[in-house]
Amino acid sequence: MQMLLKNAQGESSTRLMRTKSLEVDNDGDKGLTIFDEPRDVKGTAFLNHSHTIDPDDQWLYLPALKRVKRISSRNKSGPFMGSEFAYEDLSSFELEKYSFNYLRNEELNGEQTFVLEQTPKDKNSGYTKQIVWLDQLHYRPLQVEFYDRKGALLKTLKFDDYKQYLDKYWRAHTMAMVNHQTGKSTTLTTSDMAFQTGLSDRDFEKNVLKRVK
Repeated sequence: MQMLLKNAQGESSTRLMRTKSLEVDNDGDKGLTIFDEPRDVKGTAFLNHSHTIDPDDQWLYLPALKRVKRISSRNKSGPFMGSEFAYEDLSSFELEKYSFNYLRNEELNGEQTFVLEQTPKDKNSGYTKQIVWLDQLHYRPLQVEFYDRKGALLKTLKFDDYKQYLDKYWRAHTMAMVNHQTGKSTTLTTSDMAFQTGLSDRDFEKNVLKRVK
């Protein structure tokens, strides 16, 4: 995966990373993100244990300091690695984390969508609400608007280049987040994806952070 960061002046920088994820029965997913380039972030690793109801457990390994830093649930609205994605945006989507309200049907870029309002139940969330556009055919998210704690529009996330795997899993290969309040943006582009790779809980234990390659 490539992470492209742009500031309000259009200056950009690029990072290369790998992610692993594991679906967990009756709980949130587990995820591990490892940065490979550039040199100043190489070896940085982020571990996320999502939960359906309880706050997520998140850790960041900083190789320069050779230490693992736990991300407090109060700080999960902060920016992930200087990007426009917050730590909470990297959590797996779990229905139990939100309350939902159907708003309307609407056409978005030529596709018929359901428009929903989802409100985070977590009091530490950086968002008061999110407006989601789901395509009516496959229920895939096409666009999400994030509203800050003051109720103002903060960011918009757009999903593009969906591909289907194993005849059932739809995944967006481009996710573009724009911050309307700062003019900054972050685009995540997936170049390769594989399923059923034999990962287990052991691959997502906290002690793997210092050993990631």
